[in-house]
Formats: sequence, structure tokens, C-alpha cells
Amino acid sequence: MRTPARYMRLITWRSLATAATAALMATFLTPAVAHSAPRESTPVYSYDNAVRESVWVDTGLDGDGDGRTDRVAVDIVRPSEPAQQGRKVPVIMDASPYYSCCGRGNESQRKTYDADGNVVQMPLYYDNYFVPRGYAFVAVDLAGTNRSDGCVDVGGRSDVQSAKAVVDWLNGRGKGYTSRTGDTKAKAGWTNGRTGMIGKSYDGTIANGVAATGVEGLETIVPIAAISSWYDYYFAKGAPLYDSGPEWLSDYVESPDARARCAAVQQKIVEGAPRTGDWTRFWTERDYVKDVRKVDASVFVIHGMQDLNVRPKHFGQWWDGLAKNGVDRKIWLSQTGHVDPFDFRRAAWADTLHRWFDHELLGYDNGVDDEPMADIERAPDQWATSAVWPPRGTDTVKLRPAKGEQAGVGTLGLRTAKGTETFTDDPGQDETDWAAEIDRSTSAKAGFTTQPLTRDVRLSGSSKVTVTATPTTTSAHLSAVLVDLGPDTIRDYSAAGEGITTLTERTCWGPSTTGDSSCFRETAARTTDVEYTVFSRGWADLGNHSSATKGEPLTPGKAYTITLDLHASDHVVPKGHRLALIVAGTDQGLIDPPSTTPTLTLDLSRTSAAVPLVGGAAAFARATSGSSYITPDAILDGVGEPRATHRVPGDVAAGVLGDVPGDVLGGGDR
Repeated sequence: MRTPARYMRLITWRSLATAATAALMATFLTPAVAHSAPRESTPVYSYDNAVRESVWVDTGLDGDGDGRTDRVAVDIVRPSEPAQQGRKVPVIMDASPYYSCCGRGNESQRKTYDADGNVVQMPLYYDNYFVPRGYAFVAVDLAGTNRSDGCVDVGGRSDVQSAKAVVDWLNGRGKGYTSRTGDTKAKAGWTNGRTGMIGKSYDGTIANGVAATGVEGLETIVPIAAISSWYDYYFAKGAPLYDSGPEWLSDYVESPDARARCAAVQQKIVEGAPRTGDWTRFWTERDYVKDVRKVDASVFVIHGMQDLNVRPKHFGQWWDGLAKNGVDRKIWLSQTGHVDPFDFRRAAWADTLHRWFDHELLGYDNGVDDEPMADIERAPDQWATSAVWPPRGTDTVKLRPAKGEQAGVGTLGLRTAKGTETFTDDPGQDETDWAAEIDRSTSAKAGFTTQPLTRDVRLSGSSKVTVTATPTTTSAHLSAVLVDLGPDTIRDYSAAGEGITTLTERTCWGPSTTGDSSCFRETAARTTDVEYTVFSRGWADLGNHSSATKGEPLTPGKAYTITLDLHASDHVVPKGHRLALIVAGTDQGLIDPPSTTPTLTLDLSRTSAAVPLVGGAAAFARATSGSSYITPDAILDGVGEPRATHRVPGDVAAGVLGDVPGDVLGGGDR
């Protein structure tokens, strides 16, 4: 019987704290303060004199088929003093495919090297900030990228093993070498093996994947805007989200020499990920949610609730699995799109991340585990907390649409209604078009609203919309969105920067060297005034009505029932606003259209939205118990249209494009 990870971690924290206290008492503390256990690591080590070295770790795989196992490049920055004093340090690790091709962070930083091949600049601030505090920072080039052997397989065995092998090496279980091809072995005798993985987007995705292996020594992960299942990055229950598949991404991030030798792997990716939207073994290998029970590491999730690149469904299903398996966890949810917390809440983020790693890797009893589980951005730069997430008292409530006085303009309540509504798929429209004309009869959508609320209503978690629809053609795609109808000021997630503006001023987060500055451009919230906010959305191919894994042609005139998985969110619809459900066809820019142009008839008696409401049905009933409401005939203002679809799970450059053409990346986003 395996002891639950949370109990083992508690025991380890206590023993680590005791050991750390003894070491610090012997090295730094005077007798007058020797009774105090440390609560915070401080910058006592020299960054300028830090050890900078490169190691190539053997993955045990031969992805490029050259007859020798692949080695991945591992660049290391670590304080020199602990090793000289006979003490070992923990590791913060970011494994990425982007260190050479595209860069990391808001300023698109790449690794740079000196004449001897040692790393000079590490992207981001992790090394500048944490190395002086007694951590090593390790940046891994995934197989097939930068200075590593092998091939990129987009979240598969090779990608995950690239990082897992390094965790094994750090814990004395793997093989490392001082060069890419030589036989001189390198050992990690300077570390205690306790590793925390961090990273945004693709990097955070790899952290999820490695945690799902249950590898020993990985104590915590901090996935930022990370994928939890690669199928859900490219498809939504059969509906394609992009006009290309993972083979495009693989080709884009691979190094030139890998691209030349990895044609066979590229072909396997093409064959394994057909554009039909059917689930294959390829996707099973890249589904980390199925293995969430293996996760022993604690998890600190960060995600933008308006992320239209790595959609919030990813954190929602990952979080639910972690909760089911009792994993120690924490979460931040922002109003931004695909943005790093360093760029939307910098000071609080650096402090919280510092305390998180101190607690998880150094074993310091600093109270971070006793703080509220969730931080949620309610308005630009205005944050609230929840002791647990979703909050206690949250219950799934079925909201049901009903006909109104105009076609396609109905009501939303608790009672089942009869009747039908009809709309025709218009691939030229999107959720902003539908929401703007929610109170008008239009042919491309069916909208249903509550009356103005007499109390705030909070939706917290993942929603589902079940639709029974009769198509006129052999194919149909469906969209469902939840909308807050009312005036507000929100982060402009549809603009460049996805909710932030990059300023000229810089702030510094640790010491710098000539080749590696710790000073980064500040940001500010980019806001816009709106009259509605789409806060959750989901899509599906109606052909997947009987199976989430395989679609089939539709029979015109036949009714089909399908459930759409909407993105996780935490949103308060304020008193005086209305809550709306919209059902429509193609959401332009966010899913691809079907092969035909169907008209669909909804059976309202068999259509509903299952939403997570704090306070349950009683809270909804109280908030909708006011007087009757007359629908206005007005066009509402919202954010701009959804930006061009992304194909690369990476950094928002906030206008800093580097060497990457904006048209390739969908407006400059990576």
C-alpha cells in the first residue's frame, strides 16, 4: 500500500525543516537566534560567482533512429558556496522546446552561450532570483530542440522523457555526460534531488506530463497556462480548433539538424493525428489527465480565464483530477488571456512563488499551505480569495431555455419548457456577434437570458451544455457560450497582449551579470469598457453525439443529443446584470466550420446548461425572483472579435515579436 503523498510530504517537510535549521544554525546563526527555524530563503550566495555548466542527459530513447540513445542538453546555474561547504541544494527546472527557436517570456529571451559553450543568459528571472537564495536553476532543451538529440513528438513519450530523465539524473538514477557525444560522465552530486518544475504553456505542459509519471524526486510543479490533454488543444469533441495539427508545431520548434533527421517521426505524427477529430492512440499517449492518479508532486496552477490559446478546459479537468486524488494544490485565475503572472501581478507573484518553493523544496514552515487555496481576479488588478476551490456550497444547477416573444430570443430559468428554436450556421460570425445581438432575433444563434438579477450569482468550476438538435445536413458544429450581460470594465483579452500593456520602465528581480539581466519591462492592465462579457465557452461536432472519440455522418432530419464541455471559470454575474446562454454553430476564429452549412432546430425540452453555482439552485432562485423583464432592442458593445487562431502554445509577446513573423503565430502570440 502506497502512503498518500500529502502525508509523506508533511513528514518530509518537518525533517527537511529540522535539517535546514541545523545547517543554518551551524553556518550562519548566532546562539541568540539559533532557536528560530528559517521561514524564508534569503539572497546570501553570489550570483556573479555561480557555477554555470552544461550536461547532456541520456533519455534512454532513440527517437531519431541513429543507433544511439538521445541526449538532451541541460544548462545549469547553481550557487558555488553550498558545494564548497558540503551542502546540497534543491532544483527549479524549466524544460522547454522554445529556448532557441522562439524565446521565452514577454521579451522573447533566448539562451545565449560563451565561447566554451556555457550558458550566459538564461531566459526569465528564475536563475537571477533563486540561485542567490540557495537553489539551482536547470533549463532543459527538449529532445530535437536547440542542443539536444532526438525529435520533437509534441507532448508524447520523447517530450516527457526529456524532462523525466533529468529528474532521474538529479536523483542519481540516470546517466549524464559532459558533452553531447563524449563518454565522460557527469554526476549531480551538488543537489539533494528535490526538484520543482515550472513553465508556461508548452513548458508547463511538460511539467504536467512528468508529474503524471509519478517520478520520484519531483516534489512540486507550477504549470502556467498549461495543456493537460493534447487532444483538447487541437479538438473539442471532434470539432477542429485549428487549421493544422501537431506536425506543424513539431516542425516549427525543432532545430534545423533535427528537422533534417526526423522525417519518420513527423510522418508518425501526421498519421497519428488525423484531421477527422477522432481519438487515436496518439492522443491517449498525450492525455495526462488519465494518469493524474500517479501525481505525487504538489501542484500550483495558474491560468487566464480568457485564454483562447490553451483554453481553460485544460486547467479545469486537470484540477478536478487532482482534487479527486487528494493532491496538495493551489490556484490563481486571472482575467487575462495567455499571460504569465509575472506580467499581470508581478510583485505578489514573485513573493508567492518564492514562499511556495521555500515550502515545497526547502521544507520551510512559512504558512503558504495554510493560506486560501485560490486567488481569483474579479476586476483588473482586483483579487479575491477562496479557502477552497470551487468554494464550499457550490452545486451543479440545471438551467433550462424557454421560448420568448421573438424567434431566437428566449428566457433562461429552472423550469423545463417546450418548443423549439432554429438557427443556421454562419461561419462568418463569432461569439461577439451573437452576444452583441442577444436581444435581437437573428438567424445565426439562439439566445436565452435571465431577467436582471436581484443578487450577485457566482459560477465557479466547469459547466456543461446538453443540446438536442436536428440538422438539415450531414455535418454540423455547435458552440455554446455563457455571457454576463451588463456594463463592466475588464481586461481586454482580445487585444495584443491579451490583457496587458508592456511599458518602458524596468524592475529588477535579483542580481544581474553582463550577459544576463534580471531587469524586465513593467506591464499594466489593458482594459476596455464593455456591455457584455463572454466568460465560458465550449464546442463540439454533432457527429460525435454517440462517442467522444469517434464521429459519424449525420442523417438530415434526425434529432441528436450531445453534451458540450464548457471551459472552467470563476465569474460573478453582479446584481442588475443578466446571465445568458447562447447556442450557435461555428464560432469564427475559435473552431473550424463543418463541411456543410446546416440549419439546426433545438428541442428546448431536451436542452439545458449544467452550471456550478455557489449556493446551488436556491441561490439562483433568489437572484431571479424579481419583476418581469422586457427585452430591449439594442446592440451591445463587447471586446473585439476573437484573434486569429493560435497554433503554438507559448508566450504572448505583447508586441515584442522578435524574429517570428506575426502572421505565422496568429498576431504575434507564442
